[in-house]
Amino acid sequence: MTKQKAVADLSFEEASSELEALVATLESEQKSLEESLALFERGQALIKRCTELLDKAELKVKQLTGEGTTDFEGE
Repeated sequence: MTKQKAVADLSFEEASSELEALVATLESEQKSLEESLALFERGQALIKRCTELLDKAELKVKQLTGEGTTDFEGE
């Protein structure tokens, strides 16, 4: 078995791709309860990583477009 990269070190694309492969494995292969739980736990961490990266990207877009900024000058 190959050593997995730490979830925190994955790009969005890497985490998303690994998550897709993990779901396919869980759906198509018979795994032991322990293996299934380990895959599920990794999947949860991948989902969290993807969400964090999407949130950062959304914040960056808002900052770049000025969305969400308040105009404090007179009305």
